[in-house]
Amino acid sequence: MDVQRLRVLCELADRGSVTAVATALSFTPSAISQQLKALADEVGMPLTEPAGRGLRLTAAGQALVGEAEHVLAALARAEAAVGRLRTTPQGVVRMALFPSGARLLLAGLLHRVSAIDGVELQVKDVDMPPTAVPTLAADHDIVLTHRDERREPQRSARHRIVPLVREPLDVALPPRHPLTRHRRLRLEQLADEPWISVEVGWPIDDVLRSLTTLTGTRPRIVQRINDFSVTEELVAAGVGVALLPRWSTDDRGGRRLLMRELAGVRAARMVEVVMRESVAERPAVRAVVEALQDTVRAVTQPGRLALGSRDTTAS
Repeated sequence: MDVQRLRVLCELADRGSVTAVATALSFTPSAISQQLKALADEVGMPLTEPAGRGLRLTAAGQALVGEAEHVLAALARAEAAVGRLRTTPQGVVRMALFPSGARLLLAGLLHRVSAIDGVELQVKDVDMPPTAVPTLAADHDIVLTHRDERREPQRSARHRIVPLVREPLDVALPPRHPLTRHRRLRLEQLADEPWISVEVGWPIDDVLRSLTTLTGTRPRIVQRINDFSVTEELVAAGVGVALLPRWSTDDRGGRRLLMRELAGVRAARMVEVVMRESVAERPAVRAVVEALQDTVRAVTQPGRLALGSRDTTAS
């Protein structure tokens, strides 16, 4: 089987249409259709079938995609092995990351990558729900994503997941709120508070819904804002309370907000890297992931941005 045709089939699985594959690979739709037909002839059975005005994979096509990704990954490892003998990591690495992750990690990451000769990092901040990650992984070498820790990652034989950090979610309160006298808060104490959450399907909203399931306490959501910097302003103005990530929040020093731990429940988001197996072994990609891991350790090490730096009024 022709490797390029296998690559086209994988792209169709990721992008969902011949037109999208043609755009991504700089071919005409007709050429892509011919490649898919030739691959089906090589296999000896249909790999696609009509679905409305487009195509979808048959069972044979889906099975072949799973194995094809291993073939492409093996080729990438072979190229990496030769590359390590020939030269240092080099090339452009494309990365998508969610905005609060960019706030937390991007400056340090760019600083570290700038010290790697021959590697150029191109980044794009994307407000991504978990369901968008596979599509983003088709267009980027690295996707930095996050999810509710109670939700299982979307595992796939075609993708590699690298866990980076568990980031706790704390309750953000305006400075003069009566509950700021407590160091830790139970959900029952927050039952009557107006909440500022995010759009349905995003990790912070997943956490609030998980807490509802666990405790029976249904939060009263008055606004849904995906930009945490806007949420911080609204909390400071007394519009409501919010769950905010511990290390990604701008106002950690208590000038406008006070952050309190949740007692009796675990609330956190998991920050992870998702990559296609076929690109994960590229030396430049591996170098960027290692730089990202170093950056995470630098910003989450004990004593740097820990709760000890905040107000610790006894409960």
